[in-house]
Amino acid sequence: MDKKDYKKRIVDSLLDLKLESFGATLIKGPKGCGKTTSAKQKAKSFVEFQDEEVRDNLLAVAQAAPKKLLIGEKPRLFDEWQDAPKLWGTIRKDIDDTGLNGQYILTGSSSRDIQTAHTGTLRISQLQMYPMSLYESEESNGTVSLMELFNHPKTFDGCESQMTIDDIIFAICRGGWPQALMNKTVRSKLEIAKDLYRQTYSVDISNIDGTKRNANWARAILQSYSRNICTLAESKTVFGDVKANYDISNPTIYDYIHALEKLFIIDDISAWCPAIRSKTVIRSSKKRNLIDPSIAVAAMGLSPDYFNTDFKTLGFLFESLCIRDLKIYSSSMYGEMSYYHDRYGLEADGVLHLDDGRYALLEFKLGSNEIEKGAEHLVEIENLINVYNEREKQCPLRLPDLKIVITGTQYGYKRGDGVFVIPIGCLKD
Repeated sequence: MDKKDYKKRIVDSLLDLKLESFGATLIKGPKGCGKTTSAKQKAKSFVEFQDEEVRDNLLAVAQAAPKKLLIGEKPRLFDEWQDAPKLWGTIRKDIDDTGLNGQYILTGSSSRDIQTAHTGTLRISQLQMYPMSLYESEESNGTVSLMELFNHPKTFDGCESQMTIDDIIFAICRGGWPQALMNKTVRSKLEIAKDLYRQTYSVDISNIDGTKRNANWARAILQSYSRNICTLAESKTVFGDVKANYDISNPTIYDYIHALEKLFIIDDISAWCPAIRSKTVIRSSKKRNLIDPSIAVAAMGLSPDYFNTDFKTLGFLFESLCIRDLKIYSSSMYGEMSYYHDRYGLEADGVLHLDDGRYALLEFKLGSNEIEKGAEHLVEIENLINVYNEREKQCPLRLPDLKIVITGTQYGYKRGDGVFVIPIGCLKD
């Protein structure tokens, strides 16, 4: 891809920081999210092991004298580095010898997990990459910066999204895969997520660690996850779904789930567990989620037209879309997403913590008729924290810096109770 045609990614600035700080950077993420394309924007030379014209020669050199492959202008990119695993130790030693930062970038298929003799700690840093957010795909107009909202909330004076509900539905079904954005027709755009889904359960689930796994079992697990996306479905629910059709043990299901996590397909959300009421009343199980909602759509065999009559399922998929984008937008502040839910039913769909201690309570509501209820939840949690702080003055909890209802609606505004209503089609980093 010509650099002038490259759609800028939020991870670009993070890669700059990694190259400034470490000798080498390994970019990790799901297959098809654009790792190699982004790396090539920074690299001044590269080695591509998948190039069949030179592959045999490169692999021979990598086996006999891997240090020879390090010769070239820096930063030097090694794509599909797992094909030549000796490179890892060679790069690690070269960084020790030279003491220089920004020397190498490593990318490769997320469907192969290579065990290395050394971890690369403090020499080879790792950078997580996601599919594209709505702002990166140029569907969100980016009139509301998440970081600006944290830093200067009083300057917010409203916003307007150009994304319709049909636009949001299509974005959910298509996903944030760069190849889908480059395709021309609706059918070809939707086909990318479907193919990623099929490749995951039929090929990648076995290739990740060289363990032969049953494609039907893997597909059943992904289908169960997809039906339960952004819910607190317990493990026994997933197990029950799979065992309804297949004779499979619990340890085997756990093994498959772990493999799907290593493939960056399953991306569960942890619970935020402050002792606001009591340590015993907080739901602490993980919220089921996938790296991109389009995989769930593909697993359930749905199309954009289906959601004209099923807004409940669409609501859960919209939440997954919002979580994906917020993880990307907050990545420069090493943001972490969690959720809050207690046994009394009080919840926040998301809690976004930044590395400086600030955090936002979040609700994700597709339609305008749900905004009031979402705002009430956020205000009630803030009130509970105030009550807790009055009782526990020695160890108070920080109050939320932001309370936001993220919607699929057109207009954004600030409510009288301090809750921001922000359309997902206006957000950026």
